[in-house]
Amino acid sequence: MSPVVKRKGEKFTLPSKYLLFILTILCTGMVLLTFNTNIFSGPLSMIAGYTVVPFEEGISAVGSFLSNRSEELGQIKELIAENEALKEQVDELTIENTRLQQDRYELTNLRELYKLDSQYDEYEKIGARIIARDSGNWFYSFVINKGSNDGLEVDMNVMAGSGLVGRIVDVGPNWAKVKSIIADDSNVSAMVLSSSDNMIVSGDLKLYASGVISFEQLVDSDDKVVEGDKIVTSNISDKYLPGILIGYISTINQDANNLTKSGYITPAVDFEHLEEVLVILEQKQTVEE
Repeated sequence: MSPVVKRKGEKFTLPSKYLLFILTILCTGMVLLTFNTNIFSGPLSMIAGYTVVPFEEGISAVGSFLSNRSEELGQIKELIAENEALKEQVDELTIENTRLQQDRYELTNLRELYKLDSQYDEYEKIGARIIARDSGNWFYSFVINKGSNDGLEVDMNVMAGSGLVGRIVDVGPNWAKVKSIIADDSNVSAMVLSSSDNMIVSGDLKLYASGVISFEQLVDSDDKVVEGDKIVTSNISDKYLPGILIGYISTINQDANNLTKSGYITPAVDFEHLEEVLVILEQKQTVEE
C-alpha cells in the first residue's frame, strides 16, 4: 500500500466526528475543573477569565432560556385549555340561541293559527303538524300527524296562515294527506267578497313560481271587481265551507268573449313555509244538512 502524501497547497481538515469528540472532552474537563478546584486564584485566574467564565455564562444563559421556554410552554398549554373551554361555551350558546329562535318562530306560527282560529270560531278545529311532503319547493301535497283516530275525514278543509290551504284527500289512523289549492288538479269554487260574483280558482305549480294562481269565469258586467279585492270560498262549492279566505286579486283581464273575466290571485297562505295547519272538523255536506 502506497503512503498517503499530502500535496502542497492542500488545507488540513479535521473530520467533524473528531472535532465533536474533542469539544465534548474539553467541555467536560472545564466543568469538572470548575466544581473541584478554585481556579479563580493563582496563575490560572487569567486563563479562567477567558475560558471558564464565558463557558459558565453560556450554560447559565442556556439554563435561563430553557426555564423561560418551559414557563412559556406551560402558559401556552393553559391558553389552549382556556380556548377549548371557550369554544365549548360558544357551541352551547349557539345551540341555545338556535333553540330560542326556533321557539320564537313556532310561537309566531301558533299565534297566527290562534288568530285564524278566532276568525272562524263557528267551526270546530284541530291543530296538526306537517310530517312529510311531496318533492318540490312548495307544499302542494303533504301529510299531517293527525288521522281518523283524531276525527279526521276525507274532504275536511285545512287552513293555515291567513286562509285556505286545501282539503284532506286520504286518511289513516294517525295521518292524513292534504292536497293544496295550488296543485295542478285543484279547482275551487270561489267568489269576490265585496260583490259576491262567482269564479273558479285553479291551481298551477308553474304559475305559483311567480307567487300567484289563476281564476276564470268571473262575471262582472258592472265592473265592480278591482285589484286587491278579497276572494273567498263560495256558498256553491261542493268541497269547501263558505267564506274562507283564498287570496287577493292581483290582475284582471277581459276575456275574448267580452262576457267573463280572468286573471291572477295572490294566495293568502305562504305555501313555501308551512309547518302547522288547522283542520276544520266539519264537512260541507254535514254543515248543509
